[in-house]
Amino acid sequence: MASVAVAEPSLSPVSEALVPACMFAPERGCGDDPAGSEHCDDGETLNGKLGDHLDFTSKRALISPSGEQFDSLLKQLRERMEEGCGETIYVVGVGSDGGDYGLDEVDMQASVATVLSLSEQICADMVLLRDRPEAGGRVRDYLVRRRVGEADFLEVRVAVVGNVDAGKSTLLGVLTHGELDNGRGFARQKLFRHKHEMESGRTSSVGNDILGFDQRGAVVNLPDGHGGSLDWTKICERSAKVITFIDLAGHEKYLKTTVFGMTGHLPDFCMLMVGSNAGIVGMTKEHLGLALALNVPVFVVVTKIDMCPANILQETLKLLHRLLKSPGCRKIPVLVQNSDDVIVTASNFSSERMCPIFQISNVTGENMDLLKMFLNLLSPRTSFSDEEPAEFQIDDTYSVPGVGTVVSGTTLRGLIRLNDVLLLGPDPLGNFHPIAVKSIHRKRMPVKEVRGGQTASFSLKKIKRSSIRKGMVMVSPRLNPQASWEFEAEILVLHHPTTISPRYQAMVHCGSIRQTATILSMNRDCLRTGDKASVHFRFIKTPEYLHRDQRLVFREGRTKAVGTIVALLQSANTSPSNSKPQQIKMQPSKKSHAPSARREEGPGSGGGASTEDTPTTQLGSARPASPETNTAAPKSGGGGRRRGGQRHKAKSLSSTTTAPPAGGGMN
Repeated sequence: MASVAVAEPSLSPVSEALVPACMFAPERGCGDDPAGSEHCDDGETLNGKLGDHLDFTSKRALISPSGEQFDSLLKQLRERMEEGCGETIYVVGVGSDGGDYGLDEVDMQASVATVLSLSEQICADMVLLRDRPEAGGRVRDYLVRRRVGEADFLEVRVAVVGNVDAGKSTLLGVLTHGELDNGRGFARQKLFRHKHEMESGRTSSVGNDILGFDQRGAVVNLPDGHGGSLDWTKICERSAKVITFIDLAGHEKYLKTTVFGMTGHLPDFCMLMVGSNAGIVGMTKEHLGLALALNVPVFVVVTKIDMCPANILQETLKLLHRLLKSPGCRKIPVLVQNSDDVIVTASNFSSERMCPIFQISNVTGENMDLLKMFLNLLSPRTSFSDEEPAEFQIDDTYSVPGVGTVVSGTTLRGLIRLNDVLLLGPDPLGNFHPIAVKSIHRKRMPVKEVRGGQTASFSLKKIKRSSIRKGMVMVSPRLNPQASWEFEAEILVLHHPTTISPRYQAMVHCGSIRQTATILSMNRDCLRTGDKASVHFRFIKTPEYLHRDQRLVFREGRTKAVGTIVALLQSANTSPSNSKPQQIKMQPSKKSHAPSARREEGPGSGGGASTEDTPTTQLGSARPASPETNTAAPKSGGGGRRRGGQRHKAKSLSSTTTAPPAGGGMN
């Protein structure tokens, strides 16, 4: 006899109310409390609807249910699987009706059989996470995960941030390649993308690495024996769930790249790395503040515990607790020391209040299994509907020999299939152009469709790479997209040395958009550190495709501000000044192509010999084809004379010497 107690991340009010009492030192009984209480909340709701059929608050709910009761349990499980994007944690043996936790062996077998048949109905697998004794018998936690085909898998994105030399790339090398580090940078060498990164040991670009888990939660990453590289296609085929690590730069001079990785790659979670021997230094607080500003749940990994003295480690942990509890963070730090802690923290992590802290060593591998178990239990934060119009944001472009132009990015919503025609834009004038999707890859594996929340690469037909930039989108024609020059945002200034006033310019990061914008006006005279205001921005180069309620980061030098877009004010199609940037761009190209323009006019004006002649010769022999040619010829000739100097004189002399034979030929 058991009750259903599924710990779901989205129930934040319940988690916030219950977590503080016991999360600092979770014990067996305490660890069940959040799950059980959550069950109570759910039980009341469901009892309100189905109270006559089944009492969900009882721990005996799963023993020999009738057909109607089975259908009610199945409906509840389906709802939970949808909320958890294909997986959830099922606790058997915990009730919220005031009775003791636990079931005897016979009742436990009957309850597990019921849960197993429920899982089979929705094509899911059950994995036992833990089995623990309680006052009334045994309690078991099961991970229920939906089965996926070879060409599909659950995807969770984790951004890896922290100060330089905190061990970010080394940890990812150990996790993804399954080999421990030698203490001298052996593990990180496999992840670097550039030669200067290998020489300096510092990441300067946004790296991507994957860690695959099968249905049972075992790691499937097996490096190739020749060279140690990973075959992403084989990993994805064998995986039910893939964790994508977004490896970001820790050095201050690469902050621009780190901000782009956090906004453009849309991570579900953020892994903050802290070196135990160095403590909380440098960019650690900057990166933590960035994750908090973007509302990304954070968990902390303290590295290098094998080489750190015990007193320094305790000092670092104490500072970390103080920082996480501070008014700016308001997190609940939890030191993870065993698998029970992992299950409790993973179940309640998405409430955004809880912050698990792991202590690991990349050299000895200490506590690495706890971190892998935690990553396996993480589920995506948002679910998406396939019925919504498709939208895909571009965060990188490539030109692949034999394939053509390839764009990579994240599907924000909807469903995109092979050969779909989407609108690509905005271009510098704010227009969108139809484009066909030639092929789709997910993690280097060819697929036929991608859904909301998944990263993918598209091969596009008949378009040059130079005409695509980061920040552009591919959207369904149903959306009728409009690009905006101007927008209004509510911003909070995190830091500024002096004051911000109108006409101030800074870089705006919004999704994969990264462009300088000018402040046209605001509802205050000036802004200082800590001020909030409604600000009117205008992009200086090209219009962008924006949404209301989109988060933005606003930075320039040491100035940092965060905010939310509240209104889009001027669309590019109705902007009277939307052609100004284009005119500025085209002026040099007109000058550079002036000689070719004169050459084209030459045959129409009576022969190629007089094309580089003096203005008088051109005017004497030119046929007045149109007013435009008449006005263009003196301008181009004058331009050539001003630029050419002695060269032009020499050319004119040579043209006069050859003129009589040409004239004779014409006569």
